[in-house]
Amino acid sequence: MLDPELPERITARRAELDELEKLLAKQLAEVRIARDQLAVAERVLERVSEQVVGERASVTPKPGQVGWQAVLLIPYRTSGVEEATLPPDYQRILAAVRRRRTGHAREVGEAVGVDVAVKAKLEPLRSKLVRLVDRGWLRKLPDARFDTRL
Repeated sequence: MLDPELPERITARRAELDELEKLLAKQLAEVRIARDQLAVAERVLERVSEQVVGERASVTPKPGQVGWQAVLLIPYRTSGVEEATLPPDYQRILAAVRRRRTGHAREVGEAVGVDVAVKAKLEPLRSKLVRLVDRGWLRKLPDARFDTRL
């Protein structure tokens, strides 16, 4: 003989499975929405990356001339740009910072042979150090020391 509660248990289980199906359908819809949003984010990131690369390429300094005087421009440090492309003064500065590991402008000046007692000779060196920082060849620490990024 069949259990008289069996039809009720089947009906109850069917109701449980129907509820589970609704929950899973809702979760699946949420997952699909999240994946669509992720795909949009990836496309936006790709476009922004392309735009940044384009902007960097357009602002990368190129040797130029102001008036009748040649202007020496320092390139940004990128994967394709070698230290040898820098003017000799800048190469000596980088080498001095690298040897000392870090240093204040005065210490770097002493290492490259600048008369650091004369402010008028130290300031151009400080300007070159800052330019190297701006172009990614050096970094400036919070205590005003300069350090190589290498």
